[in-house]
Amino acid sequence: MTSPADAPLAAAPPAPSPPRFDNAYARLPERFYHRQSAATFPEPRLLRLNAPLAAELGLSADWLRSEAGLGLLSGQDLPPGAEPLAMAYAGHQFGGWSPQLGDGRALLLGEVRDPLGARRDLHLKGSGPTPFSRAGDGKAALGPVLREYILAEAMHALGVPTTRSLAVVGTGEAVMREAPAPGAILVRVAHGHVRVGTFQYFYARQDHDALQRLADHVIARNHPQAAQAEIPALALLQSVCGQQAGLIARWMSLGFIHGVMNTDNMSLSGETIDYGPCAFMEAYHPDTVYSSIDRFGRYAYVNQPGIAQWNLAQLAQCLLPLMAEDPKDALPAAQAAIDAVPEIYAAERLALFRAKLGLETPREEDAALIDDLLTGMASNQVDFTLGFRALSALPSQGGPDTDEPARALWIDPTAFDAWAPRWRARLAAEPRPQAERQAAQRAASPAFIPRNHQVEKALAAAINGLDLAPLDRLMAVLADPFADHPEAADLALPATPDEAVTATFCGT
Repeated sequence: MTSPADAPLAAAPPAPSPPRFDNAYARLPERFYHRQSAATFPEPRLLRLNAPLAAELGLSADWLRSEAGLGLLSGQDLPPGAEPLAMAYAGHQFGGWSPQLGDGRALLLGEVRDPLGARRDLHLKGSGPTPFSRAGDGKAALGPVLREYILAEAMHALGVPTTRSLAVVGTGEAVMREAPAPGAILVRVAHGHVRVGTFQYFYARQDHDALQRLADHVIARNHPQAAQAEIPALALLQSVCGQQAGLIARWMSLGFIHGVMNTDNMSLSGETIDYGPCAFMEAYHPDTVYSSIDRFGRYAYVNQPGIAQWNLAQLAQCLLPLMAEDPKDALPAAQAAIDAVPEIYAAERLALFRAKLGLETPREEDAALIDDLLTGMASNQVDFTLGFRALSALPSQGGPDTDEPARALWIDPTAFDAWAPRWRARLAAEPRPQAERQAAQRAASPAFIPRNHQVEKALAAAINGLDLAPLDRLMAVLADPFADHPEAADLALPATPDEAVTATFCGT
């Protein structure tokens, strides 16, 4: 995901000095953004620093903890080379067109190069109003900021491409939501912040020069192989389609529901972005919705692959003018790229779920075996994460007596008993020994996810008394989610009826 100009550099220890910034996006014409400084905050305070991520970026954790580092992380005092700006974009929100959205409470500070030479954006979320704020205050409350910090880092540990969380900074002031809440800033890291909606912004204005400049920027930054293609814009579309199909397959394999898959929330870097009303399913059902604003289930779990294809079709439309002098001539190739998405997704999904069942060699009957298991899990309200994790504990030969860890999760255990012999017959065709198969399953099916009720408990403690101990305990297991962590077994359990969180909310 680096351009040829981003030649790998030798790894070096983090420098005890300010990061060296660049901002390639700031070199685009000014209609791409609005130059903007962060709001002034009364008492910035570093609440959380992700030291391992700082080291990965080649940044000194000690410097980031210093007064100068806090100036950077809060946007109050930026080092040379940082050029804060709010990016312009548009988008379809729940299917409805919004011609101008943009960073209404966020600023792109610029890019740092990690020790491998890759450019990584540093981005402040909750840094104050911009011209794109649409009457909002541009600020963020501590709860949603910590929620994104938790979810993004959990997704990374689960192997999902995602934006990352470098730091959480308290602003020292209250923000008004339903009630006054502590204000905070999230310092976000990504390989890029260009969205499908960024292309839509310029396509809606028929600004073909801007579309070309934007495509060149994204190709150089995230899809350098496309530059060598006969039609770079088509190669860009094909590359993004492949990335997104794989990304959504990973979401589905973990029971993750993004909750707000608007086109302005689909990143051209192939990373999960903008953790608002998202959640991990507990009891499996394909129609599950958690987002309080998704009243008609547009972004339900089962709809995510189709919505991704719909979003990609909007991107394809924007790229048509770059593919041929007459955009109509580019339609067949662009349509073929979009039509290929379900097949790419299906292959990725099948491979991921095969791994969860301990299957290494593909067979034609595997899709039916997986889908029949999921149908049974839905009928029996089986916890998605625990249901798959339990399979890794079962022997390759057995029955109801040995299968109790899995059977106990089903309302009607005989439904599991009817499926299990088919699975074992399929395992018999696998060459791996039982212990190796079980280890591979554990590596594909986590023991821990950020369960809604545990996240809410950690947030409540942080908000009500700045007690970050529950958050630290949760983050410790989420950083290593495929291990068992018996000392934290309670964090693996689904919510009781009294603890259940059935709706999640947008941070704004």
